[in-house]
Formats: sequence, C-alpha cells, structure tokens
Amino acid sequence: MNSAAREVWFVTGSQHLYGPGPLAQVAEHSQTITASLNAEATLPVRVVFKSVLTTADEILRLCREANSAENCVGLILWMHTFSPAKMWIAGLTSLTKPFLHLHTQYNRELPYATIDMDFMNLNQAAHGDREFGFITARLRLARKVVVGYWQDSETVADIAAWSRAALGWNESQTLKVARFGDNMRNVAVTEGDKVEAQKVFGYTVSGFGIGDLTDCMAQFGDDDVAKLVSEYHDTYLIAAEHDKPEPLAVAARIELGLRAFLTEGGFGAFTDTFEDLHGMGQLPGIATQRLMASGFGFGGEGDWKTAALVRIMKVMAAGLPGGTSFMEDYTYDFAGAPKILGSHMLEICPSIAAGKPTVEVHPLGIGGKSDPVRLVFTSPAGAAVVASIVDMGNRFRMIVNEIDVVDPPQQMPKLPVARTVWLPKPNLKVAAAAWIYAGGAHHTGFSQALTMQHMEDFAEIAGIELVRIDSETKLHQLRRELTWTDAAYRIGR
Repeated sequence: MNSAAREVWFVTGSQHLYGPGPLAQVAEHSQTITASLNAEATLPVRVVFKSVLTTADEILRLCREANSAENCVGLILWMHTFSPAKMWIAGLTSLTKPFLHLHTQYNRELPYATIDMDFMNLNQAAHGDREFGFITARLRLARKVVVGYWQDSETVADIAAWSRAALGWNESQTLKVARFGDNMRNVAVTEGDKVEAQKVFGYTVSGFGIGDLTDCMAQFGDDDVAKLVSEYHDTYLIAAEHDKPEPLAVAARIELGLRAFLTEGGFGAFTDTFEDLHGMGQLPGIATQRLMASGFGFGGEGDWKTAALVRIMKVMAAGLPGGTSFMEDYTYDFAGAPKILGSHMLEICPSIAAGKPTVEVHPLGIGGKSDPVRLVFTSPAGAAVVASIVDMGNRFRMIVNEIDVVDPPQQMPKLPVARTVWLPKPNLKVAAAAWIYAGGAHHTGFSQALTMQHMEDFAEIAGIELVRIDSETKLHQLRRELTWTDAAYRIGR
C-alpha cells in the first residue's frame, strides 16, 4: 500500500500561436505549481510535470505513455492559455488512466495597474479551460473538475482527495480476491456478476476450497504457532479467563495459514463463510482482524464485493488518521437520538479501535466449531462513512452514508465482539429508509479516514452510480433520483 512511488502527471495545454517566449513562461509556471503541490504533505503521490502540449500528436503520444506507465495513477490537465480542443480528441479517447481537470491560473490577483494584452494572451485559463471542458463533456468522459487558486488549501485538498481515489482505482485494476467456500446460502446481496465486476473494476475473484487453506495451515509447526501466540500476548490485553492455550493455538495456526496463502497467491482481499469450515477448528476471528489491520480487504459470508471495497478503501486511506474496516449494520437503539450498533460475528478491523483491544474466547453459537478467538474493542467518536457496492443487474451502484460515531451511552460488558455506535446523517429514520430504497447491503466498508468526497471521486473514476446519503438528504428527492437514474441506465443499455 506504499503510495510513495506512485505518480500523478501534471500536463499543460497550449498552442504554438503564442510563440516560444510565452510557451517558456507556461512551462515555468507549470513547474512552479508542480513543485508547490509536491511540497503539500496532504498529497499521497508525487506530482510530475511532463510537458506543455501544443499539438494533437504530442497529446496522443503522452496519453499512450501514461497508459503504459506503471507508476502513473492519473493525470492533472490544465489549459494555461488556449488549447484548441480538437487536438485533444485522439489522446483523450485513448487514455485509460483517470484525469483531473484543474481550472486555475498562475496569478492569484489581476495586476490592474499594468495589465495589457500580453498578460491577457498568456493567462487565458478562464476560457482555455472552458474549451477543454466542452470536449470532455462532448466525449462523455469521466473526470474530476477542481476550480480554485492552486495554492489555496481547499484546492489542494480537492486534488489530494482525487489522488487517493486514483490510487484506489489503480489498486482495483490488479486486485485479486480469494473466496474460501461460496457465499452464505440463499443470501441475495452478496451474490453478483464477477465477470462484469472484472470488466468494470478490474479486480478478479477466484474460489478455493477450505482444503486448500487447511493444507497451508498444516505447513506450520508448533514453534511457529507458539511464536504468534506470544505476539498476541505482547500486543493485546488477555485476561486470565481468556488465556486458553488450545483456542489461541488454533487461531494462530489459522492466521499463519491464511496470511501465507494470501501472500503467496498475491491476493489483496478474501472472504470466508461460517457454513463452510470443514477441517477448521474455528471460524477465523482474530486472524481475519489482524489481516485487515495489515491492509487486506475482507467480506463476511462470501461477500466478495465488500472484500474488494474494503481493500480499495484501505489503499485510499493509507497515511490518513483513522481506521478502515469491514462492517455490518447489526442492531438499533431507538432511544433518544436513534443510533446504529455496527459489528459482526467476529471480524472487525482493530485499526478502528479506540484503545488496546482485548483477546477474548467465547462461544459463537453458529458454525458448529469450537469457541473462536477474537479481538474486542470499541471505536472512538468522530466522523466516518459507510459504503456499499451492490449489483443492480444492469449496473453496479455505490451507496455511501455520512455518519458520526459516538461513544456508547452505556457499557456493554456482555457483548463479546468489537463494536461501534453511530448516528447516521441526516438521522436514522431518513438514512435507513434511503439505504433500503437504494438497495444498500447490510455489509459495508467503514472508514474514519475517508470522506464522502473520496468515495464520490472513486465512483466517478469507475463510472458507477453513486447514491449519497448525508445531512441534506430528503427522501422524496432521493426516490425521484433513483427512478430517474434507473430509467437513464435502461435507456443507455
């Protein structure tokens, strides 16, 4: 998940009409902006100034170069002067990397006392970017448009958010998801078209038998297991009543096998299901939690769409404060301001823990196996998002709800799983109805690092529908939008 080697290319458009002197100034200004962006700690990538492009051949050549450049995750395009947009058609229609259209200008203020036509001819982004904007709209290209002065914090924040979405998209192109067993029987929302998902998102989903995993677990000896159990003791809190050697050893062997299988196979995300555990002593609990903390995506009950989403969200969030996890809307508190208790049977990532998690061993009640080991903790208060991707039959839809995590109003001493309590925006009554109208799943990617903007930018790059549920959501408007969107996709097909 190291993004330090990833690049966003800064490309400026112009034309030879202005002559070598102005073009040299355009290049100098572009390099200054590039250097300024690279000095911003909020940008997760290195910005590389590539060129001032003045002909259709140059544009096509650079777009093809970007397509094949492994480290390039996207482009920032800016029309400093006027760049006739027919020159951009061949390049843009061949471009496979996402791009951000930056609408800015080199000078913050107009030099009113000295402004002349030379200044006007050089600083033409106000209409040069509109020419470029027309062709991107005419070609129906997915893009992010950022308007503002290049040194303003809001402009930089918008570029940084899009850069993280571009990193997520780059990860999605090569992501491999491993499924141990199928999805939970008779469940609808965890199903989906894996071929279409590969076409849309790029990632692949492959199934494996539990025997493949247990064979991998068997390769580790007792010394390996004892070493990992010792790590559990050093890293977490374990009360005497939960310090049970046999369950801890079984859990450690599962983690060793899972980690080795995923790492050796190049998988970034995985799923399992409690209905397919033949040959395993426990349902993976602490193993799954620690793997997520290492950056792997996970989806319960065979939910490969959420597993991929969690991995992509983790890549997007790398380096930001706050954690990212698999999550499930589990139950409600309708007292006072109605709240949601989010949790799962076992598998919540400790990156969202408020303090040091405790290792606990409790019966599970389903799965028919011995008591699984799990990490128990509560999430800290703060802003967050929950996101779901569902297969609507003719398209993928992402639903995102802005939420506020709160401290639980009371202790929950008998709840033996990790948990988080939140207030959905605008409130539970509207948010839950909106989620249900939109067909959102009960499994989500939860993040206290990412925002609606990150998720919206990713959906734009992916070319998928986004349903946003936030403080301004009105049910009657959202239902109309869902109807219109459904009709638009049907007409488009």
